[in-house]
Amino acid sequence: MTAETILTNAILVLPDATLQGTLLIRDGRIAEISPGRSYAPGARDLEGDHLIPGVVDVHTDNLERQVQPRQNARWPSRSAMIAHDAQCAAAGVTTVLDALCLGDLGFDQGRGQTFLDGVADLDALAHTGALRSEHFLHLRCELPAPDMVPALDPVADHPLVRMVSLMDHSPGVGQYRDIPRYVAMRVRQTQMTEAQVQDRIAFLLDQRERLRGKQRAWLLDRIRHRALPLASHDDDTPEEVRANLADGITISEFPVTLDAAQAANDAGVEVIAGAPNIVRGGSHSGNVAAADLVRAGAADAFASDYVPASMVEAAWRTAEETGISLSAAVAMITDRPARMAQLADRGRLEAGMRADLVQVRPLQGHPVVRRVWREGRRVA
Repeated sequence: MTAETILTNAILVLPDATLQGTLLIRDGRIAEISPGRSYAPGARDLEGDHLIPGVVDVHTDNLERQVQPRQNARWPSRSAMIAHDAQCAAAGVTTVLDALCLGDLGFDQGRGQTFLDGVADLDALAHTGALRSEHFLHLRCELPAPDMVPALDPVADHPLVRMVSLMDHSPGVGQYRDIPRYVAMRVRQTQMTEAQVQDRIAFLLDQRERLRGKQRAWLLDRIRHRALPLASHDDDTPEEVRANLADGITISEFPVTLDAAQAANDAGVEVIAGAPNIVRGGSHSGNVAAADLVRAGAADAFASDYVPASMVEAAWRTAEETGISLSAAVAMITDRPARMAQLADRGRLEAGMRADLVQVRPLQGHPVVRRVWREGRRVA
């Protein structure tokens, strides 16, 4: 028997416009979009709310925050995964690329276990119906870390891997190019003295010199056969963007300067900006404001980074504050990231696409997620 659902009296956010209308779901797909209201028996009245595609988040670290809700309190991994999934679904994120870190530079020793547990939990839960959103893996590879290679090798061919990013969180480059700021941060976050942090910096820079180049070359060779989307992380110069492109890296995640983002745009490299950066009104690390990237035409998509609930709010704020249309802003959290992750069946309100849908009501300037469907089934 064919399963049908009619959602009506909604502002449909289409790829190029908005439409007051009706959307028909049939067997988990969008079957038809029409203007006006439906009076068919059983049609669900969305009360004039917006209806947007399900959000596609290509980079979220939110699992790490569920695994370690406090500094010295590690949560059971399976419980953390289920809580993380529920938060994503409630935020309208129906497709999640869990960005798990491979490699430790000495300040985040628990991340290795989070990665191993995260992969095991997804393997155990992905096909059980226990997860509300659809989850994939985004492997965040810390290039100068000595444990990156043994962590990546066993999962390089995992079928859930949809993206790989190349990171370097060494002091003095990228996100941490401001050494005094880096020292102050590490002293604040750890029990180390300033002298101990300075010693650690010297060690990390020596390690970077020894390992980064050869491990980068190994990584690119190891995953080349997968033809996965490759991203760089925290680009800070045009030269870095161009060097990455020469190696087949066509996505720039969270560039930290406007020059790097504009160079990426000029070269045809897609740029991911942080949705929390939009919501907060700037970078928490003192880097370029994501709204400035949008105004410069140098941002293609948003990712939640560490707050899933930031995605829908970032789209609405972007439309209000930068002058782009709501359709274009919503595409930055739906269609554009879906295309980046090579997921061609979602991200747009069009006939034939998956019925991953989010009902949103702007309330006193804040977009509130009211209902969420994944493949036509209500999940939040």
